[in-house]
Amino acid sequence: MKIDPPQLLYQVKVTLQETDPPVWRRLLVRSDTTLLQMHRILQVAMGWKDYHLHEFRAGAVLFGESDPDYGVRRISEKATFLADVLRKVDDRLEYEYDFGDSWEHEILLEEITELDPDAMYPVVVAGERACPPEDVGGTEGYRNFLRAIADPGDPEHDEYLVWCGGSYDPDKFDASSINMILERRRMQR
Repeated sequence: MKIDPPQLLYQVKVTLQETDPPVWRRLLVRSDTTLLQMHRILQVAMGWKDYHLHEFRAGAVLFGESDPDYGVRRISEKATFLADVLRKVDDRLEYEYDFGDSWEHEILLEEITELDPDAMYPVVVAGERACPPEDVGGTEGYRNFLRAIADPGDPEHDEYLVWCGGSYDPDKFDASSINMILERRRMQR
């Protein structure tokens, strides 16, 4: 029988790897958040659309859904809490989203405090830059995309703008909009 972890508040910094300047978010989440719940939080906080597969990694241990067809065994993310893998400040967890584009995120535990009984979690408290568009081709494709949309003379400029819906601001980050979506999802439970 698994014992639920203590309920603490985690401040985590999530950084999308190999982006320059970096795309990152700082979140406050409960320590008793499951990794499946964390996946859903990250999708909203980062700006992904949840179109693709994902997994978490702590060292060599994988968390998510097992895939027997490919011989991949993962520990259930539904039954694993953040407190099971992030135990002390500076502990890290990797989150990979979209195995084709391979978006690697580092989740760094920055601080552990007591929960505020009057506050609602999760919440995004800081961040920088917009999430790359889905299916842009990973970090290399994202660099090409940014180069092309920044240069009206680039042969791919117009095509990329049409593909991404007409506009894309790589510097855009709006914590209040993200938090409104997170709050709506809390209310739907």
